[in-house]
Amino acid sequence: MKARFLLGTHQPGWLTTAGVPLFVSDIRLRVYKTLPRADAPWALDSGGFTELQYHGAWTVSPTDYVARVRRYRDEIGRLDWAAPQDWMCEPVVIAGGQFGPLRFVGTRLSVAEHQRRTVDNYLHLRDIAPELPFVPVIQGYTRDEYLACTDLYDQVGVDLTSAPLVGLGSVCRRQATAEAHDIIHALHVRGIRNLHGFGVKTLGLQLYGDTLKSADSLAWSRDARLKRRPMCGSTRHRNCANCLDFALDWRTRLLGGPGSLSQLRETITGGAA
Repeated sequence: MKARFLLGTHQPGWLTTAGVPLFVSDIRLRVYKTLPRADAPWALDSGGFTELQYHGAWTVSPTDYVARVRRYRDEIGRLDWAAPQDWMCEPVVIAGGQFGPLRFVGTRLSVAEHQRRTVDNYLHLRDIAPELPFVPVIQGYTRDEYLACTDLYDQVGVDLTSAPLVGLGSVCRRQATAEAHDIIHALHVRGIRNLHGFGVKTLGLQLYGDTLKSADSLAWSRDARLKRRPMCGSTRHRNCANCLDFALDWRTRLLGGPGSLSQLRETITGGAA
């Protein structure tokens, strides 16, 4: 199976110029009065991580979100799919606290409640906007919790095995372990093989990139920020955390260039098809 790679970006203007599939957040797009016109397929991040990090709940109504997604589809064009307003299940998202430099207010809800709200939101979005390409997302933290979330979809008549794409939430921060691979394997056993990995870093792609249908990553921006100097040779910015040239070069090296990820050439194409 060949996984399709979407380059994550903070810069919606790249939709016009990058020429490769992008993953762009609603949080970045919603402030635009005039939207860019896409020159390649792209997908929409709902911004759920930021919503729950800062607010401990969704502050955007499904009606408002649908209106914006419809606008993006019509004005930007080439929208492949959009994430729902799902609820991540990492312990720090629920309990609150510090994770590296990030501070979370905490939702103070259970994993089961996060899963119920995730499924309910997908159903609601699908009901009020059946013409928009929302994808279901499986949420959880342990292997059994992910399987329990698939049961919730089964109970409401959503067949994840036949969905064009199914998002896999809350695994990106554990990709240095075998847990993510075990979770994906368990879902494959259930017949769910059309998975999208959110925020997968290069190590995660090494470990389980060949088990995904698609993946997105913003790891290039973090890498550039850690370098603390421009890597593209430019004298116009302090580092390459928002540099298209660096991002495209990182993508090229990830997908097919020489280096430590060359073993992924047969499993990650990054193509637009």
